[in-house]
Amino acid sequence: MKNLSIDGLRTLVTVVDVGGFAKAGELLGLSQPAVSLQIKRLEDMLNCKLFKKQGQRQVLNQYGELLLPLAKQMLQHNDAIIQQFTSESVTGKVRLGIPSEFAARILPSIIGDFVSLYPDVSLEVKSRLSKHLLSSSRQDQFDLVLALNEQLDSGQHPIFMQDQLVWVGDLSKANEGMVTLVTAPEGCIYRRRAIEALQQAGIKHRIIYSNADLTGLTAALKEGLGITVLAKSTVPNELNYQSHTAILPELGQIGICLIKNSGESVNAVDKLAEFIALRLG
Repeated sequence: MKNLSIDGLRTLVTVVDVGGFAKAGELLGLSQPAVSLQIKRLEDMLNCKLFKKQGQRQVLNQYGELLLPLAKQMLQHNDAIIQQFTSESVTGKVRLGIPSEFAARILPSIIGDFVSLYPDVSLEVKSRLSKHLLSSSRQDQFDLVLALNEQLDSGQHPIFMQDQLVWVGDLSKANEGMVTLVTAPEGCIYRRRAIEALQQAGIKHRIIYSNADLTGLTAALKEGLGITVLAKSTVPNELNYQSHTAILPELGQIGICLIKNSGESVNAVDKLAEFIALRLG
């Protein structure tokens, strides 16, 4: 009887969650060749390929799609057993504030794993623009905040990781005459960075559609209404992206900070902060 590798299954799930082999390697502390080797061993064990080429990306094929929910289920059982025998009981309620793109793209799997490990913790997650999450007047609304921060050397909100900003959508439609944007509303860091970059490059632009939710923006991008800017790690799998093109300028890096707003150290808050930092950073 063969035994599946838990590490291989975790690598598979992570590749899908973060949208690529290289990003999965960064998250798991592995080189890209090591990630590829783990996937290859898993494929050899199951005697089938799990990924197919789609544009510039590797995405799950029909066998990979079949395996994914089973892999997640096995990982939940594995982690629950480890938690049962090695970790202390954690209880309480945590109010988490995050930008919508992280809520939609990255956090579901992380939060799912956390709840599986700490079932007695109650989570309340709300999505807001980063400027609102970092506002001092709203700090008492959240126990923990994950937010974007353009000040990479910020002392008030220290950066625990950086990400590349990229242009997202059908970039072939961008031309020097006019760039059409779909963005979040006024106050969004991505929106401001896109406008500033285009203005500095002397490229005209117009905003044709605004939506604060990543799902709405994704639908508009898939319809070809325009292009947008996102942090590379939050780009949905079905969308194309580039850091720059012959027309579109480089956008630079963005900082990501994780802030505990609780006046005192709360075990559940500390555990979630540690969990998110470990999985993202």
